[in-house]
Amino acid sequence: MSSDLLHTPLYSLHIEAEAKMVPFAGYDMPVQYPLGVKKEHLHTREAAGLFDVSHMGQVFLKGANAAKMLEALTPVDIMDLPEGKQKYALFTNEQGGLMDDLMVSNLNDGLFVVVNAACKAQDIAHMQKNLVEGVELEVWDRALLAIQGPKAAEVMARFAPEVADMVFMDSRRITINGADCIIGRAGYTGEDGYEISMPADQAEAITRLLLAESEVEWVGLGARDSLRLESGLCLYGHDIDTTTTPVEASLLWAISKNRRLGGEREGGFPGADIILNQIVTKDVNRKRIGMKGLAKAPVREGAELFNAEGEKIGVVTSGTAGPSVGHPIAMGYVEKAYAALDTDIFAEVRGKRLPMQVAKMPFVTQRYYRG
Repeated sequence: MSSDLLHTPLYSLHIEAEAKMVPFAGYDMPVQYPLGVKKEHLHTREAAGLFDVSHMGQVFLKGANAAKMLEALTPVDIMDLPEGKQKYALFTNEQGGLMDDLMVSNLNDGLFVVVNAACKAQDIAHMQKNLVEGVELEVWDRALLAIQGPKAAEVMARFAPEVADMVFMDSRRITINGADCIIGRAGYTGEDGYEISMPADQAEAITRLLLAESEVEWVGLGARDSLRLESGLCLYGHDIDTTTTPVEASLLWAISKNRRLGGEREGGFPGADIILNQIVTKDVNRKRIGMKGLAKAPVREGAELFNAEGEKIGVVTSGTAGPSVGHPIAMGYVEKAYAALDTDIFAEVRGKRLPMQVAKMPFVTQRYYRG
């Protein structure tokens, strides 16, 4: 099986670092290193964690109508995205469901789009199918690194001083070690940090430079998952998918105001009638919520949720022990009547009903650098 898996440009470095490798989205990826998932998680919160996310899809759209074309596929304002900025976006389908979530950067000469690894073939085909005259789509075969944590900016400034001037959701072309990189000040951990797209043949050299810094440690998929969950961030295919709408998924903040009813460019995206109606009527049967575990045992994805009367009311979509917060946390969907903060609910784990409480997300304070 492993011979059928793809390798990122940094695969040999993971083997050198004695990573435990697992299949993920068609790639052989590091789930953890000798440090271990919990210590990798805490190191990211305290210093700087380095993540290989080269399995993600990287696409470049160029042409005068690139922003207009992409905006027709998402409920997000792309046409007014300022140069040097990036935005979180959603691909929706005709049923109002979520095909994927993605990041879009305006680099002036085009739009740099990063999509999820498991969805990239579908997303690229979706964009190609909807290309308009004068718009070109390039699929980039580049490496992608994320450096996250309170020491990330300090480390990066040693190699590219101009990154210190960037704020959260800035995106720029910057040279590191002679390589033409695209750097965004963002990430998937709730910490300050950067995502760095770089030529595949120069990735190993840049990665070795970063790893040589005392603050930096490799971090695998295991800790990446627990870090993003503590930060209240969705994982596509688990917390959101084609069966969930942005309203059910509590992602209303991701729908631009000028794409809502009465906005300058109201609607005009797949599933708009369904999604806009849900925004107005609040007519959804379930909502995505955060949960604090009141027992010691963590509650994992797939655990069913019950009310005090023993009636099933929902399901857990992500769960972790919560290394930074000191108690189990989870994310999932419940019937709307049980979505209010502090509502007591129960998760079934190995035949036992464990007490939980609906809690505010994120579970940790997000520390994005806003200047």
